Amino acid sequence: MDEETSIIDTNTRNEKIRIFFINNKKKLLILISIIILILISYFGYSEYKDTKKKQTSNYYNSAIIDYSNGNLDLIRERLIEVVTEKDPTYSPLALYFIIDNDLAESREQINSLFDILINKTSLDNEIKNLIIYKKALFNADEANELELLNILKPLTNSNSVWKSHALFLIGEFFYDKGEFQKSKDFFNKIVLIENPNTEILINTQRRLNRDFSD
Repeated sequence: MDEETSIIDTNTRNEKIRIFFINNKKKLLILISIIILILISYFGYSEYKDTKKKQTSNYYNSAIIDYSNGNLDLIRERLIEVVTEKDPTYSPLALYFIIDNDLAESREQINSLFDILINKTSLDNEIKNLIIYKKALFNADEANELELLNILKPLTNSNSVWKSHALFLIGEFFYDKGEFQKSKDFFNKIVLIENPNTEILINTQRRLNRDFSD
């Protein structure tokens, strides 16, 4: 009797499953199609990113190799294209090469490339902060007070490891301008940071003792 009951229960369950699949055939097919499409898209995009990175790497390396005997205008355009690819590895390297070898046409062009890295490229937060600091260094000789403070604001208002560097740069900027009280104020802020860069702190204390001691 128990065996017959078990057989009946099994058949009933199987029939319910069969009916469920028949009644939901279209929904199940759509769900399976969506899952397959998602998997194809994921692996396809991953392969596309790998291919794109390899192409960007080759483009960057060929520009560097051709630099010593190539057309500088063409090399600059290649490197700018690498920056605009917004690759987290090669885009910063391309911009640094442009700056180090004085390939840019203007300060405005360099700043626009910095902005691509800072605002549009997926970077580790502290790498992005380093690029902000490098932008400030690049502009320090020609920028006015407001420009420099605005560039460095993301660092001075944060707990970044580059905060002490930013404050020191501003202190030096005001010192060079002869605005000694402003300079001292920014140097004093470095001393109050919980974990400033050791070298920056040493240079700050030397500056305060040498030029601002009463």
